[in-house]
Amino acid sequence: MQLMKALLKNTNNPKLAFHLFKRILTSSTIQHNLLRSIPIITRILLSAQLHLQLDSLRDLIISTQPHHIAHSSLISFTRTLAQYPTNLDQAFSHFKSLRTLFPSTPPPVSLYNLLLHSTLKGHRPELVKWLYTDMIAANIKPQTYTFNVLIESLCDSGALDHAREVFDRMPEKGCHPNEFTLAILVRGFCRAGLSKQALEIIDQGNAGINGNVNRVVYNTLISGFCREDLTDEAEKLVERMREEGLLPDVVTFNSRISALCKKGKVLEASRIFRDMQVDEELGLPRPSIVTFNLMLKGFCKQGMLEEARGLVDKMKKAGNFITLESYNTWLLGLLRNGKLSEARLVLNEMVQNGIEPNIYSYNIMMNGLCRKKMLSDARSLMDLMISNGVYPDTVTYSTLLHGYCSQGKVFEAKKVLREMIRNGCEPNTYTCNTLLNSLWKEGRTLEAEEMLQRMNEKSYQLDTVTCNIVVNGLCRNGQLEKAIDIVHEMWANGLTSLSKEDSFASLVNTIHNVSNSSPDVITYATVINGLCKVGKVEEAKKKFIEMMAKNLRPDSVIYDTFIWSFCKQGKISSAFRVLKDMEINGCSKTLQTYNSLILGFGNKRQIFEIYGLMDEMREKGICPDVCTYNIIISCLCDGGKANDATSLLHEMLDKGISPNITSFKILVKAFCKSSDFKVACELFEVALSICGHKEALYSLMFNELLAGGQLYDAKELFDASLDRFLPLKNFMYKDLIVKLCEERIDDANYLLHKLIDKGYGFDHSSFMPVIDGLSKRGNKQQADNLASKMMELVLEDRTADRKLRKTGGSNWQDIVHRDNGSGIALKTLKRVHKGWGQGSITSLPPQQNDFLDYYDGSTQLF
Repeated sequence: MQLMKALLKNTNNPKLAFHLFKRILTSSTIQHNLLRSIPIITRILLSAQLHLQLDSLRDLIISTQPHHIAHSSLISFTRTLAQYPTNLDQAFSHFKSLRTLFPSTPPPVSLYNLLLHSTLKGHRPELVKWLYTDMIAANIKPQTYTFNVLIESLCDSGALDHAREVFDRMPEKGCHPNEFTLAILVRGFCRAGLSKQALEIIDQGNAGINGNVNRVVYNTLISGFCREDLTDEAEKLVERMREEGLLPDVVTFNSRISALCKKGKVLEASRIFRDMQVDEELGLPRPSIVTFNLMLKGFCKQGMLEEARGLVDKMKKAGNFITLESYNTWLLGLLRNGKLSEARLVLNEMVQNGIEPNIYSYNIMMNGLCRKKMLSDARSLMDLMISNGVYPDTVTYSTLLHGYCSQGKVFEAKKVLREMIRNGCEPNTYTCNTLLNSLWKEGRTLEAEEMLQRMNEKSYQLDTVTCNIVVNGLCRNGQLEKAIDIVHEMWANGLTSLSKEDSFASLVNTIHNVSNSSPDVITYATVINGLCKVGKVEEAKKKFIEMMAKNLRPDSVIYDTFIWSFCKQGKISSAFRVLKDMEINGCSKTLQTYNSLILGFGNKRQIFEIYGLMDEMREKGICPDVCTYNIIISCLCDGGKANDATSLLHEMLDKGISPNITSFKILVKAFCKSSDFKVACELFEVALSICGHKEALYSLMFNELLAGGQLYDAKELFDASLDRFLPLKNFMYKDLIVKLCEERIDDANYLLHKLIDKGYGFDHSSFMPVIDGLSKRGNKQQADNLASKMMELVLEDRTADRKLRKTGGSNWQDIVHRDNGSGIALKTLKRVHKGWGQGSITSLPPQQNDFLDYYDGSTQLF
């Protein structure tokens, strides 16, 4: 007793405790208390992770005399180790030593049972078979508990037939199944989606089953049938329970409601929920808080917010809305449905009602804020968490990091990662993969290399996702050969022995801590897509064959990639061959499949075939999207059937599919090409009402009107564009000014002054034709004023742009060099320039080319 007290007194000083244990081990009284002290010193050494001392303890135990004390002590030592699944290998090592040192004295069945249970918790099914075989060899009679653990392990491993065989043969070993045995076996079959087979086990009436079909078994079966969408069978089981005198309890109904909600059948679940509340005369159990929470979760998951809100109100009135789980469920439901402001109120309500939000509550809010791109608010929430004594975990930091990465804010994301590590919160693979992927997307290749290197140095569990990010990054950057090399080496040697000269391959070479390094379907989809995009379809085919040879089944994404590539090239017959193979391999046509085929037929203007595909889509319940309609509209317009294309626009609107700017661009161009500007303008107005007053729409309509000779309408539209302060980059406004100078110089002068008044930075060569036109009309004063204004603006721009000034930049003389005028504008500029007191200018040779020809808009000249 004194030894145990001394050991417990030194729990926080494990080395001293072990030293004390060794000193008094040889005393005459130690043997009496040795068995009771072994678990204590073992736990002390385990908690301190002193593995060398544990081995020494084992050696001391083995050397203890007499042998029966050593045998019992070693059993106690092994039993203590087996209670910790993380030390399972060590426990088995010492168990094997026990069997070797004392072969004639087998361990008790209780130790076998404990080890079996530990292997089950530690997910080590391979050890279960070894233990059971050793039991038989040691002539240890298994207990019912032994078989229960064995059956559960077989079920967890998916070996259901073997589990059933063990169950059936239990009586041969003198053991009969109890209620736990049957429940374990039934649960195993139900989890595997084999509820009917589970029911057959009961119906066959195996000896030992009678009397063991309790509520737990029935509830498991009912839940399984509901998950498999066999609701009629579930209802029959409920009736069968009643017939056998087992009244369904709240767990029975909760199982049904939970399974139905998970399958998305919330309305069906709500009917059961309603019956529980109103049909007391039928003896139905009243809903519990768990029932309410299940229904709340179901409503929220399906986006049925009004029903969920009504349920929350009902729970509050009944005093059932009092648990942290209820609040978290409601928080998650609100944020999933974009109700951020309401979720904030719920979080405040929790605190007011004395329910402290936990880390899960805050993580829900953090995810909602990051999804809404409210990153500063997410940061503030983290400060609030800490002030309330709830410290961020890996999920919190990873969510915030992902939020920054999704906005391309890699610098801030890296700061979060550093903060995370500094605060003792270890990043997981998801965290690192998120940042690595973002670095690739931003084109920051060197930083991505460094990130991968650090992940390796820190021994993070790198996986196939990590490799797919690297492969995808290389494909994005046109480094397909390097990406393919990595895939080859992943198959050959995993990630541990790549020996390529390129930087990423050499980095992946050194990774020693990979959980799963084999390429998957996503790996091949990435490479195949990269090859097809650059036109290397034959190489993509080889990758497809290689994937099939590796027993990786292609999915619809890979087939769609090939179909899109062939259709883009106009190889429709090849696309249909791929389609046939796709259907043979059980992959259904997707929206992308149809869009690709429609594109292929559209390029060949095979309208009849396109409409046939549209009919097929309707039959299969696949709704076309805006891309589908845009392809068809483009095909019709190219074929001179713009009016038919317009009817598709109406069809889109009727189906609730919003046309985008591309839709209207195609149609406007088509009608302008046929000089039907009235319809084009009407479409333009419709586009504005649907897409908004976008620069792309205004510049398109303006340029088409100008090209079609609709000078007045073009001028009016440009005027309206200036009032909206739209960017001028895509407007051919210089052409407008030149044409107006030929017919309506006052309008040209008006637009030029409006550009100046609105503060636009525009090409100052636009002054030249107006100055020339005004001078020809004899409006000398106006011409001089305009020339003066032009040189002021040029001077301002040159002063503001130091880079241009250092290189000589552009000045008003450069503009004159691009003028095709009669020389009148040149004379005006010389006169004004001289009036500024800047001396004379050398005469400039007449220019033969239009000034517009010299300016392509690619460089900011002024």
